[in-house]
Amino acid sequence: MLKTYIGDTSLAVSELIYGNWLTHPRLPDEAVAMETICAALDAGITTFDTCDNADGTAEDLMRRVLKHERRDSLEIFTRVYWPGDRLRRPDRGLSGAQIQASIDESLTRLGTDYVDVYQAHRFDVDTPLEETMRAFAEVVRVGKARFIGVSEWNAEQLRAGHVMADDLGIRLVSNLALYSPLWRAIEPEVLPATRELGIAQIAWAPPFEDAPDATGEEFDNEPSDQGRDIPGLAELHASLRALRRASGALGVGPEQVAQAWTLHHEDVAGVVIGAVQPEQLHANLEIIRLAHDSAAINLITAELARG
Repeated sequence: MLKTYIGDTSLAVSELIYGNWLTHPRLPDEAVAMETICAALDAGITTFDTCDNADGTAEDLMRRVLKHERRDSLEIFTRVYWPGDRLRRPDRGLSGAQIQASIDESLTRLGTDYVDVYQAHRFDVDTPLEETMRAFAEVVRVGKARFIGVSEWNAEQLRAGHVMADDLGIRLVSNLALYSPLWRAIEPEVLPATRELGIAQIAWAPPFEDAPDATGEEFDNEPSDQGRDIPGLAELHASLRALRRASGALGVGPEQVAQAWTLHHEDVAGVVIGAVQPEQLHANLEIIRLAHDSAAINLITAELARG
C-alpha cells in the first residue's frame, strides 16, 4: 500500500482510504463492522475517513478498533456539518458554535486528542465563510486538528476558502468529492482549481446500483427507448457498458475497475472505499493492483473511449 504526501505538508494518506460513515451505522452486526476495519488495517490501510452524523455511530466504531493502534501510525479524518447528537443539538451547518461543539464531540467518540484532517462536509450557504474559517483556525490553533479539508465544494468556494485559510495561517489541504468514470462533474472546474491551489483531491463514489438505471433489462436500452430525456443518461449508460466490458476482460468487478481508473488519475491522492464485511474489503484490494498495471489501465481507458 503506497502513501501519497499531501502537497508540501507532512501528511501522507494511503492509496485506499477506508470510509465507514455510510456503511457501518446501517449494519445490524457491529462485530462484522469491527472485523472489517481490522481487515483494512491488516491490508496496510492507514487512513480512515469517518463522520459525526448518524448519532456518532461511525466514529464510535472507529474508536473501538483504532484504540489498539499507535495513533501516530494513522491518519484520521472526520467531518462536520450534521450534528452527531441530533436530539440534543439539532442545528446543522458550519457556524462557529457548531464547529466548536462538534470537534469536541467527535474527539470524545473517536477517543483521540486530535484528528489529522477536520473536514467541512458541505459548504454552508447560511454562514459567512469568514466565520467558518475562523472557527476552523481555532480548532487547528488549539491542536484539535492538524489540517482542514472540505467535501463537495465547488471551484469558487475552494478558492475563497484557500485564501482565507492562508490569511489565518492554517492549511486547507484536501477536497473530498464524488469522482469516477461514471461521475465526472468535477473535471471542468474543480480539478483545475485543486491542482492550481495545491489541494489534494480525494475521491469517493457510490455503489453501481445507485447509478440511474444501472441494473435490470433497461440497462442496455437507450434512454429514448424508455421515454426519457435525462441529460447525460446516454453517456452514463455508455460508461457503464464500458466498465462491464473491462470487468469481464480483467476478471474483477466493475466497481473495482472504476475505482482503479480513478486512483490512477494524476489529480487523485486517494480513493475512499467502503466495505460491509472483510471479504468485500479484500476484493477492493484489487483496485491497487489494477491502478498500477499499465496494461489494465490502458484497457479500461480504451473501453471508456469506445463507449
